[in-house]
Amino acid sequence: MRTTGDTRARILAAATELFRRQGYAATGMKQILTTAGATYGSAYHFYPGGKSELGEDVVRTSGAAYLALIGELFQDRAADPAETTARAFTGAAQTLLDLDYADPCPIATIALEIAGTDEALRVATAEVFESWTDALAAFYGSFGIVDSRATARSVIALLEGAFMLGRSMRSTAPVHDAAPAAAAIVRAAAGPPVAGRTEGEAL
Repeated sequence: MRTTGDTRARILAAATELFRRQGYAATGMKQILTTAGATYGSAYHFYPGGKSELGEDVVRTSGAAYLALIGELFQDRAADPAETTARAFTGAAQTLLDLDYADPCPIATIALEIAGTDEALRVATAEVFESWTDALAAFYGSFGIVDSRATARSVIALLEGAFMLGRSMRSTAPVHDAAPAAAAIVRAAAGPPVAGRTEGEAL
């Protein structure tokens, strides 16, 4: 027996996948509800603000899930942070391939489309990007990287750009090519090894 929670989850999942694959503007509520097997009544029960409110929920929910993935990719605090970063890019390339070149980033497509037209969605995407930056900066900071926040933003920007090129070219090459560049950014930020300090030990 389906519950109201199931219905909301189906609507959210359908919207997330459709926004990821074809963009926010190109996706209508009718298509979302058809994919979810839900009615207009149920949609506006959960999202009285309509598509914009649903889009905000997609951004925040997907952003939280992606944040957990970042935690998994960057959890090895005993390894070299530059090497860990390069491995994360390799994993991201595989994700791009597995998704058949749909956008692996759950909010990038929405962020590009609505940054100048929908303030609520712009704020939601900005807050999600900041949460990712916080998590990655904490990881780099644990290795004694002083400017860990700028380093995190640079790595995220490089990955998002590589995803965009990879999607347009239908190739994982841009993501693989970006991996050593991301590692170099981290290595340069870390500076020369400090005598007597083991890898992963913060200053």
